[in-house]
Amino acid sequence: MIPPPRTRTSPQRLLSGYAAGAFGLLVVGLGGWWFTIALGVMVHLGLLEYFDLARAKGIRPASKTTLVLVQLLLITTQWAHGGDVAGVGFASELSAAVLPVAGAVICGWLLLQPVTGTIADIASSIFALFYLGYLPSYWIRLRDLTDPLLAPNLQHWPWPLTSGMVLMLMACLQIVATDIGSYMIGRRYGRTPLSPTSPGKTVEGALGGLICSMLLGALFGVLLGWSWGWAIGALLGAMVTVFALVGDLTESMMKRDAGVKDSGDFLPGHGGILDRIDSYLFIPAVFFTVVTFLA
Repeated sequence: MIPPPRTRTSPQRLLSGYAAGAFGLLVVGLGGWWFTIALGVMVHLGLLEYFDLARAKGIRPASKTTLVLVQLLLITTQWAHGGDVAGVGFASELSAAVLPVAGAVICGWLLLQPVTGTIADIASSIFALFYLGYLPSYWIRLRDLTDPLLAPNLQHWPWPLTSGMVLMLMACLQIVATDIGSYMIGRRYGRTPLSPTSPGKTVEGALGGLICSMLLGALFGVLLGWSWGWAIGALLGAMVTVFALVGDLTESMMKRDAGVKDSGDFLPGHGGILDRIDSYLFIPAVFFTVVTFLA
């Protein structure tokens, strides 16, 4: 089965995409609490869309409780990794405790409802905490990195950049490279469907995105001065492509199960917030772990 032809990108979609990209560059550049606040807003909007998808299936998640707990998770993560020496030990312990305690609080809240929660209610709430709380919190950890050994050549660059800022830009640009490569190659050569969950995606497009991301990663690895930088960068590029696809297909699976085309209509031409950030959710934890371990 040949995937349906892609429609031409509308000016509205391009404009909202450029605006989202400019906003992303601004908050990444600012970093610190400004970045955490912006991330918190996006996560909050994404959670609202996620809970709408869950309710479309008759599930009753602990939405208000989870919304609050996710923000607490992001705030404590920034407090623990934001560089303030005073109180870092306590903040780190508090941040580590939020996830398990939040899970217990969610279960307790569902027990107190007039109609006792079901397995699906518990699972959807806990998954929301993980999917749109714990995973995005690694963007904060990545942005707050300051170790110069993670980017040895950075001291020779003419701009005042931190290792965390550059590494986060690297991860985001690799996701963009994956999207562009998948779109261009898939539109021109795509013939083999990748997954029934998302009929528009093809194996050829995925390979195109993989190559673009690996090439960009290899370039960053050399520019940052890593030992075997081109190899580590290419490896990161491959991992970014794989987990970006996982994130994209996971959200597509949820939308298909809920019987909707888009998660919302917040972004003109793009659908909802989840439709825009789905590729960015699984990346930071993997990227952060590999960079801090290998680089």
